[in-house]
Amino acid sequence: MDGFLLVFEILGTIAFAVSGAMTGLKKRMDLFGVVILGLTTAVGGGIIRDLILGLTPPTMFQNPVYALIALATAAIVFIPVVRRGLTRNARVYETCLLWMDSVGLGVFTVMGIFIARSAQQSCGAFLLIFVGVITGVGGGVVRDMMAGMTPYIFVKHIYACASVAGAALCVALWPYLGQTVSMLCGMAVTVALRVLSAHFRWNLPRAAGVGA
Repeated sequence: MDGFLLVFEILGTIAFAVSGAMTGLKKRMDLFGVVILGLTTAVGGGIIRDLILGLTPPTMFQNPVYALIALATAAIVFIPVVRRGLTRNARVYETCLLWMDSVGLGVFTVMGIFIARSAQQSCGAFLLIFVGVITGVGGGVVRDMMAGMTPYIFVKHIYACASVAGAALCVALWPYLGQTVSMLCGMAVTVALRVLSAHFRWNLPRAAGVGA
């Protein structure tokens, strides 16, 4: 893996680990719970991706450096001075969570496409996009379920759709602009859509409750 991809994956790992740890703080979990949520958010999507692609054991177990980075990041978030800084003000908490989650989503969406292309040279656009989206949203879904919440992607703002758009753009541009530019564009679109949807409160149509 070249330097660009290494930095890219470390950035995504840190962002998602912070996102998971902050969810643990919101749920008033202890150190173990916060660290496990950080780890799960950071590596959960990658494990699902590897299983889909037949890469066993998953990369996390072959090269634990990303798991260690996630654990260390989540532990830092739990340090009292950091914890108080993140949770003292609801606006600061929500803004930090939004950006960490958005950056993690963008990075892992395009990293999923890169891993899929590396593992399956002849795979089609549908598989690339599907694996990219699963890599991007998988960790967050597992995080929310472990925290006792309805997965965020099903109930609030544009989330998985931002990942789909970024993945589709990355796949479309790859043959013409190459790996680096297409991944940066895919990530940028995913992050932009995710942040804008939260700012302007864009949501997909929602089903009414039973009896409504």
